[in-house]
Amino acid sequence: MTLTQQDKDLLKKKGISEGKLAEELACFEHGFPFLKLYAAASVDNGIMKLSPNNQDAYLKAWDVYTSTMTDKRVVKFVPASGAASRMFKDLFAFLDADYDAPTKAYEQKFFADIRKFAFYDDLDNACQRLYGKGIEALIAEGSYKKVVAALLKEEGLNYGNLPKGLLKFHSYEQGNRTPLEEHLVEGALYAANKSRKVSVHFTVSPQHRKLFVAKVAEKADAYADKYGVEYDISFSEQKASTDTIAVDINNQPFREENGELLFRPGGHGALIENLNDLDADIVFIKNIDNVTSDRMKGDTVIYKKILAGVLVTLQQQAFSYLQLLESGKYTHDQVLNILQFVQKQLFCKNPETKNLEDSELVVYLKKKLNRPMRVCGMVKNLGEPGGGPFLAYNPDGTISSQILESSQIDMNDPEKKALFEKGTHFNPVDLVCAIKDFKGNKFNLPNYVDKATGFISQKSKNGRELKALELPGLWNGAMSDWNTIFVEVPVSTFNPVKVVNDLLREAHQ
Repeated sequence: MTLTQQDKDLLKKKGISEGKLAEELACFEHGFPFLKLYAAASVDNGIMKLSPNNQDAYLKAWDVYTSTMTDKRVVKFVPASGAASRMFKDLFAFLDADYDAPTKAYEQKFFADIRKFAFYDDLDNACQRLYGKGIEALIAEGSYKKVVAALLKEEGLNYGNLPKGLLKFHSYEQGNRTPLEEHLVEGALYAANKSRKVSVHFTVSPQHRKLFVAKVAEKADAYADKYGVEYDISFSEQKASTDTIAVDINNQPFREENGELLFRPGGHGALIENLNDLDADIVFIKNIDNVTSDRMKGDTVIYKKILAGVLVTLQQQAFSYLQLLESGKYTHDQVLNILQFVQKQLFCKNPETKNLEDSELVVYLKKKLNRPMRVCGMVKNLGEPGGGPFLAYNPDGTISSQILESSQIDMNDPEKKALFEKGTHFNPVDLVCAIKDFKGNKFNLPNYVDKATGFISQKSKNGRELKALELPGLWNGAMSDWNTIFVEVPVSTFNPVKVVNDLLREAHQ
């Protein structure tokens, strides 16, 4: 395509090169290849199921790490840019419906249990302010839509436009909490270092950053006092340079009415850049809405520590092997032991290694050992939408653990579809990551992204159809070339809030 001066100025402003733009346009022309599956991961093949003794050992390993490794930095990384609008899609639909009383089961459930929501008192006050009547009086007279409007609209609580992280989720005698606050509490319970410092990083949208900063200023000191910690809380936004070009149905760049090229956010895979900017040894990653109340936090805290214990145990073993290989003073048997570790502990196999000479094998092992590492909690499949753990073929011919979405698999191939549907476990986005090498240097994480794992989605803008390019997902293709270990965790650690009525589940009461 021929770029206008306006196009070049926009690219410069966003920090996007002409070469990157050309690469993205080529993706629309050629599409993305489906990944080749080897097997669905299970506790028999690829997922660690820990015995009580194992659990105790890994808990101890994490306690030792946090109490003795004074030069190590642990960060809790929380993607928090998601708007809450999707949480309320059914209530927005009710506002637009041609009936006034709750008719659908979802609407009836919301109003029947409305007192159980942590935002009830705030909503009641908003109703009093807007209409001169509280929730109960409005319901009694059949003004259901006024209650919903007070919840969602800007003149009320504005919950339809706020970020999910700033909504009141849980009720406590001492005051109700938002997900942001629950993550601060979690950080104090499993991510504090020897000096009781807790580092938490939130990725937020530009329009909501001030609201997050204000909430932290209002609440953090109280939690620091309550849990005896010192917080280091930081924020970042998705970089403009990770936005992707949109095209029309003919794969030509989509232009706005003023002729400007349309770029769209590249999805959560863009956050690999934010993660790469962190100065950290160990990073916990968990979505903003996957929190629970204090009454139910026990399993979450224990298993976060267990996952971290697995990670530091395997990392220390990998580091010792790398130092041995680097020294050049190793035996043939030691090389074979290291190969067994890569295959059985890191779940990375290469059928060709049996044909390699020791010197070639050492080069291969160094490459596989010296890369970022992550331990991923996996829950038993509950029929939730989303990705799961698989063993898949990589571009270099190896087979390794990968978290895959259905969009990465050829669902028109009955064999591949059957393999995907055999998955016994689900990805709850529960990761602990190690992002420095054995010499203490930061890995450059974008080097480990599989660019061939993005996907194209259909969207529209002002009534015109367009195609959007999604970057390789943060825990999918963006971490494709990491060492990945799956560990089974109980479903009690997975408590997402996708719709407002999810807050009525036991984990949020």
